[in-house]
Amino acid sequence: MGRNARIDLLVGDHASRLSERLQAHREQLFPPNARKELRKFTSGEVANLLGVKDAYLRKLHLEGKGPEVETKNGRRYYEFADIAALRQLLEKGTKTPGTYLPGRRKGDHLQVITVINFKGGSGKTTTAAHLAQKAALDGYRVLAIDLDPQASLSALHGFQPEFDLLDGGTLYDAIRYDDPVALKDIVQKTYFHGLDIVPGNLDLMEFEHETPRALAERSGNLFFTRVGDKLAEVEGDYDLVVMDCPPQLGFLTMSALSAATAVLVTVHPQMLDVMSMCQFLLMTSNLLGVVAEAGGDMGYDWMRYVVTRYEPGDGPQNQMVSFMRSMFGEYVLNHPVLKSTAISDAGITKQTLYEVEKSQFTRTTYERAMESLNAVNGEILDLVQQAWGR
Repeated sequence: MGRNARIDLLVGDHASRLSERLQAHREQLFPPNARKELRKFTSGEVANLLGVKDAYLRKLHLEGKGPEVETKNGRRYYEFADIAALRQLLEKGTKTPGTYLPGRRKGDHLQVITVINFKGGSGKTTTAAHLAQKAALDGYRVLAIDLDPQASLSALHGFQPEFDLLDGGTLYDAIRYDDPVALKDIVQKTYFHGLDIVPGNLDLMEFEHETPRALAERSGNLFFTRVGDKLAEVEGDYDLVVMDCPPQLGFLTMSALSAATAVLVTVHPQMLDVMSMCQFLLMTSNLLGVVAEAGGDMGYDWMRYVVTRYEPGDGPQNQMVSFMRSMFGEYVLNHPVLKSTAISDAGITKQTLYEVEKSQFTRTTYERAMESLNAVNGEILDLVQQAWGR
């Protein structure tokens, strides 16, 4: 590149070409105007999700109870909506409330989980996506919010920001200082029954630019209350909110942390990442202390570190995990998220492990990855239940 080449034009050209190629890639995977659809689930998968025997589901099917499902070669296949209908049916017949519908009851507060990390590559978005989807699979009513201008969480759920959100539609529209819209007007349904999303794009950066002016002019509500105020508008519609924060500690992240009831910090167990996390925690403590003194709510039900992209055979990683456990004890989740080709390969087609067909992977690779994700998400959802006093 010559000394006189303008970097803004070069980067703009690269961005334009990359965007066109990504759009072509998406249209190859999903035809124009098509929305992502979720695969059907086998009766064995459904039995595992519901915690019942496959034979019991067969009995319900033969008795004509529950949803009508597709049968192929003697095997039953369930849509996600069918699983939700079965939860409703089984919940009515149980003597233990919450067995099949584990969400909020009267008096339970909305659970708002922020997923944060200062350093890219820590598995933050992957963790948020799998948590939101597993909660929906387990019968919770979930709202996912993409606060990262890079919008990877949105892309995983079928949105390409530069094409699908030309007229706005991010959380910025709801929290901006001039003429904000109602949150319900920007919530989008996903192909996961019970999982809605507020997608993200570069518009979110506007909040970072506008907040200093608003602070100087003292206009509107204080920045750190804006996300929480908006969540209050839809509070009755959900059990759980999962917010994927940007990898920086700006006004948006601080407002999300102020709205949160719980914080999940993703950590890749390598020395540079842990050192970066140390700086992040110091900055977070200082800034949130200022927010707390200004009246922000900094009380949380829980905070946990989740080890991500973990390779059990890697000695230095094991040392870092042991180091973290000795430092933080119960604040580190018992189960790590394993580094897996199954998770990364699914991401190539903008899918999570909960979406892809098991047959696409070798059995042991798939099962190890799925066992790891389910264990981590199970721990987190247990913390949600404990916050409700169960």
